[in-house]
Amino acid sequence: MSYTTIRYEISGHVAQLTLDRPERLNAMNRTMLEEINHACDVAESDAEVRVMVVTGAGAAFSSGFDLKEQMEARPSGAEAWRKILDDDFAATMRFWSLSKPTIAAVHGHCLAGACELALACDLTIAAEDAIFGEPELRFGAGIVTMILPWMTGPKQAKDIIFNGLDDVTAQEALRLGLVNRVVPRGEDVATALAMARRIAVIDPDLVRETKRAINRAYEIMGMDEALAAALDIDHGIESRGSPDKRRFMEIARTEGLRAAIAWRDRRFSE
Repeated sequence: MSYTTIRYEISGHVAQLTLDRPERLNAMNRTMLEEINHACDVAESDAEVRVMVVTGAGAAFSSGFDLKEQMEARPSGAEAWRKILDDDFAATMRFWSLSKPTIAAVHGHCLAGACELALACDLTIAAEDAIFGEPELRFGAGIVTMILPWMTGPKQAKDIIFNGLDDVTAQEALRLGLVNRVVPRGEDVATALAMARRIAVIDPDLVRETKRAINRAYEIMGMDEALAAALDIDHGIESRGSPDKRRFMEIARTEGLRAAIAWRDRRFSE
């Protein structure tokens, strides 16, 4: 398959998936979500691939799900939102459910759905310039993949989500347990690839079964059920449409996305 929004490359036993819309800060549109899932299918079925690294082209890992596409599509109704949110959730959690280890190499902004994707990876390497956050509530949207509380404590997760923080530094993310290592700017991909090659030396069946054992512990604690329940709650939020989200999208359509983001930020600065 020829991809238009991602790059998929294999070197030795390591696959590298690069989100490749740098002109849009790698915002994840419908096409990208489909291509992510297809690339993961390819990696899953390829016996030569033992580890996958995911990163972003250009200055950012990803700004999250593509609000411009949503603004233009104007989805409405339960059926339309169920399809959108199910696709969003499936793409982010694919890195958790892939039988092979996944490593996120993060630089620049890694926000909202992209932050959730990075958290769903087994390991996350952050460059010093990486910025994490979940700003959804500040413009009236819900959280698609409520994985943050599973990666850190509930108080820390509520602090980030309720305040819509979009400025969590790499060092703060390390303190919170959201990333494994912080490396100098520009070295995140090289570090992730080196780690992947090291893991790839180990018997792949042993690694796969060990990942399954660790993930199973979270399943027993109820993570799968909790994420599904949170997705249902977000479905209700988006289907109804909050006044804040409607206003944000109205400004985005009439004045542009930058103006809508400025309106959002101005409300909180006041």
